Amino acid sequence: MKLINIKHPSEEVSFSEAVLQGLGRDQGLFFPLCFEPLDDVEGLLQEEFVQRSVAVLKHLVGDEVSEATMHRMVSSAFNFPIQAPALDERIRALELFHGPSLAFKDFGARFMANCVSEFHDGGPMTILTATSGDTGAAVAHAYFGQPGINVVILYPRGRISPLQEKLFCTLGGNVHTIAVDSDFDTCQQLVKQSFEDPELKQGLGLNSANSINIARLLAQVCYYFEAGAVVADIGNTAFCVPSGNFGNVTAGLIARTIGLAYKRIIAATNVNDTVPRFLESGHWDPNPTVTTITNAMDISLPNNFPRVLELGERHGLPLEKLLTSLSLDDNETREAMRALYARGYLADPHTALAWAALERSLVEDEGGVFLCTAHPAKFLEVIEETLGIEMPLPPELEAVKDKKVLSSTISGDFESLKRELVSG
Repeated sequence: MKLINIKHPSEEVSFSEAVLQGLGRDQGLFFPLCFEPLDDVEGLLQEEFVQRSVAVLKHLVGDEVSEATMHRMVSSAFNFPIQAPALDERIRALELFHGPSLAFKDFGARFMANCVSEFHDGGPMTILTATSGDTGAAVAHAYFGQPGINVVILYPRGRISPLQEKLFCTLGGNVHTIAVDSDFDTCQQLVKQSFEDPELKQGLGLNSANSINIARLLAQVCYYFEAGAVVADIGNTAFCVPSGNFGNVTAGLIARTIGLAYKRIIAATNVNDTVPRFLESGHWDPNPTVTTITNAMDISLPNNFPRVLELGERHGLPLEKLLTSLSLDDNETREAMRALYARGYLADPHTALAWAALERSLVEDEGGVFLCTAHPAKFLEVIEETLGIEMPLPPELEAVKDKKVLSSTISGDFESLKRELVSG
């Protein structure tokens, strides 16, 4: 598999090099030079999830990883269920939160951890990543206890839910967590700046487990094919994705590029609506990030959007037909949570927002699938306040709810982070 740095296309790397480097020169994202269509999508949709995922990832990665190795990595990473219940005759939920950190990020984080374990030469390595809520727990649990690998996770202080924080800030060991006195966009920028600092990059052996890492992104392609396997008519199906950093949408568009012929994809955002406004006006005009009840989407500078544009510009995907985007505010999100609960479905705020956006967007004779990105209990306070219920915790959250948060706190400037990394 050949990948290029989107900012500097002359920088070409293999899949393993892209996984271990994370970012290219000048903070450029790695992306495949080309995509080939799958030979037999219909046959693939008849396979079980793990076996199908092996085939999809082997097709994307190519001969660099043997089929046996890919099977071992995927079997280890995707060792939890995926479910797609029907809400009615037109709409399905794609539940991606049944992994150890109760969020869709488990797919990408666990596959990447297996890739790193396979490719790592044993030298020093520090996984440095930023989270707006769910990535932190998925990465922390994927790498916890791995010999020779340190994990550092940045998150915006006070802007993730308490139970999200408890899931990854109570582990200790090789997992170090840093609360940043700013927003997620600042955390993300600090990660990028770290990769531009030779002392940090080389001395610590920096890598990133955000969706800027190609391994995480490719892993997410697999569950779109699972949805394709359960819907009645994939060619008339619209996906709706709660969107923050736009890795999930990018993965869906890659699935379309290699042959999953769904009709279109809807990127649903909260009031941090840089992309909906861009698609409407053609102007990239980020506003200051606003705090919402859908905190994982409180992102004004979506890091993966250059890959979305690359799929249109270099790979010829008709984005103007395939991709739409709209935003909902907190009141509309709470209304969606109540409406879903009245229908017997309990959803976290991000999932409810995606469902509401799908309901608004579907046209006659279309079917739809909305992606459920987190277990509702991770947003206990919002759920209980909005719905007026008491919600029991799943075992994963019950085990950490009373544990002490081990995070340090820094301001939002790079020198503060560098001192923390060097001293740690």
